[in-house]
Amino acid sequence: MNATQAMQARRARAAIAAALTTTLALAAICWIISIRQMSGMDMGTATQLGSFAFFIALWVPMMAAMMLPGAAPAVLRRARSSGRVPAVLLFVGLYLAIWAVVGVAVYAVYRPHGSTAAGVLVIAAGLYELTPLKQHFRRQCWAASGTDSGIGFGLCCVGSSINLMVIMVAVGIMSVTWMAAVAAAVVVQKLWPPRAVIDVPLALAIVGLGFFILIAAPTI
Repeated sequence: MNATQAMQARRARAAIAAALTTTLALAAICWIISIRQMSGMDMGTATQLGSFAFFIALWVPMMAAMMLPGAAPAVLRRARSSGRVPAVLLFVGLYLAIWAVVGVAVYAVYRPHGSTAAGVLVIAAGLYELTPLKQHFRRQCWAASGTDSGIGFGLCCVGSSINLMVIMVAVGIMSVTWMAAVAAAVVVQKLWPPRAVIDVPLALAIVGLGFFILIAAPTI
C-alpha cells in the first residue's frame, strides 16, 4: 500500500467512525428532545397535534430518535462507499426528509378518534406485516440494496415501517411508551433480515393488540 492509498484508507476509517458516532449521538439527543417535548401531551386516541409548525418541530426529532439507530448499518455502508463525511450527512439528511414528508401526511389526515378506529388501524397494521409488499420493502430496507441516496433508502424504509408508525399514531402519537415500543420493533426489523420466526409472531401480536383494543378499551 502506497502513501496515497494509506491516506485514503485513513480517511475512509475516519469517515466511518464519524458517521457511526454522529448517527447514534444524534439519535440520543433527539430522544431527549422528544421526551421533553412530549411530556404531558399524551391523551391516547384523543391526543391533539397542535399547530403544524409545532407538530413538525416535534415529529422530525421523533423520527430521528426512532429511525437512526436502525439505519446505522446503511449509514456506515454509505460512509465506506463515499469516504466523505459531507456525503454521509447528505444521506442522513435526505433520509430524515422523507420521514418529514410522512409527518406532513400524518398531520393532514390525523384526527382525534375512538378505540374502534384505533383497533381497526392496529389490526390493519398487523396484517400488512404478512403482505408481499411489506416483505419486499423490508428486504430492501435491511439490505439497503439499490439505495445509493438517502431518498431511496428512506422510501424503502417508509414502505417497511409505515405500519409500525400507524400503530403509534393510532394508539398514542404523543406517548413516549408507544414511541419506544415502535422504535424497538423498527430497529429489530432494520437489523435482522426477514424471517418468519420474527415477522409472523410480530404480526400476530399486533393483530391481537388490535382486537384487544376493540374488545377491552372503552369507546370514545
